[in-house]
Amino acid sequence: MQAAPITRTHRRTARRTRTRTGLAAGLLTAVLALSGCGAGDGASSSDERALSADAQNKSDASAGKAAADLKEGAAEPGTPKKPNPAAATHVIRTASLSVEVKSASRAAAAARTVVQNAGGLVANESTEQVDDTHDSSHLVLRVPQAEYDGVLRELSGAGKLISRSSAAKDVTDQVVDVESRIATQRASVARVRKLMDRADKLADVVTLEGELSSRQASLESLLAQQASLKDRTTLATITLDLMEPESAPEDDNDDPGFVDALSGGWHAFLTMLRWLAMAVGAAAPFLAVAAVLVILWRRLPRRRGGKAGQRPPAGG
Repeated sequence: MQAAPITRTHRRTARRTRTRTGLAAGLLTAVLALSGCGAGDGASSSDERALSADAQNKSDASAGKAAADLKEGAAEPGTPKKPNPAAATHVIRTASLSVEVKSASRAAAAARTVVQNAGGLVANESTEQVDDTHDSSHLVLRVPQAEYDGVLRELSGAGKLISRSSAAKDVTDQVVDVESRIATQRASVARVRKLMDRADKLADVVTLEGELSSRQASLESLLAQQASLKDRTTLATITLDLMEPESAPEDDNDDPGFVDALSGGWHAFLTMLRWLAMAVGAAAPFLAVAAVLVILWRRLPRRRGGKAGQRPPAGG
């Protein structure tokens, strides 16, 4: 009972399909007839464009695959990172200043304040007395790279500038090289640890432990170099020497005046009295002995004379 409707339906569908196919074939024939000879040229151009598009698609697919492979390789621990050409430069800046100031201690305190306000620090400071007449201070200052020029100008104007020198060293290549070596060394350490996990024999474990210790020591050395480079490229170093003048400035008028002459005469008078007192003190013992001898000498002739004048009485 239901087979007849299904059969009619299939027939209608087949008829419609054949009709559409015939129309499509007719349209295609008409298009080819109208195109004529130009169709050949157009077909050639279309083929070339198709080939070019296919090649471009293949190239894009290859590039995408290569980028994916590079991305996967970068994610692996054994693949070192490549340096970025657009990375910022790393420069080590150093400067040395010698400034003559009236008070070395006050100037040193002012320099500490300037550096601290700039976000830096005082790495080293020492003060000593030279020739028991004036002081000298030596400071090693660390300041951020952005504040380097401003701090240098302010410290140079603290007094009379005696000398100034500065230097800048680009260590970008060294920083990139150390970073690359660290990445490679970390991957090497990771590989040795994986081998240690798989090792079954005691001899293999001992050998791998020695290799791991050596590679970890190299890695720590590289990390120390990286930290040193980071510190020196982040903070600039300024060496500051503060010195007081050796003697006070002399007066322009060097001619002696009345006060100078009076002072000189009084000094000469006191010096003469001092020498006379010393001479009298030194000769006093001899003068005393001489005085005693003179007194005795004067008394002796009188006694002798008195004895010689006395004669015995006559007729005695």
